[in-house]
Amino acid sequence: MNAPIEPDELLTIGEMSTRTGVAPSALRYYEELELVASVRTPGNQRRYPRHMLRRVSLIAVAKRLGVPLADVKDAFGDVPMESTPSHADWQRASRRWKKRLEERRRAIERLEYELTGCIGCGCLSLKACALLNPDDALAEAGPGPRRLEDIVEDDGADDAQEQTHRDGP
Repeated sequence: MNAPIEPDELLTIGEMSTRTGVAPSALRYYEELELVASVRTPGNQRRYPRHMLRRVSLIAVAKRLGVPLADVKDAFGDVPMESTPSHADWQRASRRWKKRLEERRRAIERLEYELTGCIGCGCLSLKACALLNPDDALAEAGPGPRRLEDIVEDDGADDAQEQTHRDGP
């Protein structure tokens, strides 16, 4: 059984926000998504265990780099929230996250290659491009960037929801 967290090891939402640079509304949203956890005081105020600082900071960096929150949640899957994570916990998360980041890097490189090839041909039209999409054959597969759809799967839903939580409805 885990030892209870000492009160001096708990941070208010304001302290967590100041230390990490993450808005209180985003902290509440991350908690709603189960990316972070807090405990409640008898007055129902949030208090974050000090070990959440690392977790929130990593989320902030991931968001800045465009990593979807779902990927962050997956990477943190085995990292305990109810107690201070061990070095081994963070190493497992790091390996999982590294795999996701490598996949993302390869996707970005493929996108860069495709864009360089298309822009380099000079036709200025993916729809009519005789090299990448002769006779607009890809239109039969449906709307959107058919050749590039597996490269960028994030539709921005995380960002839109986070913005709504930050700014209100």
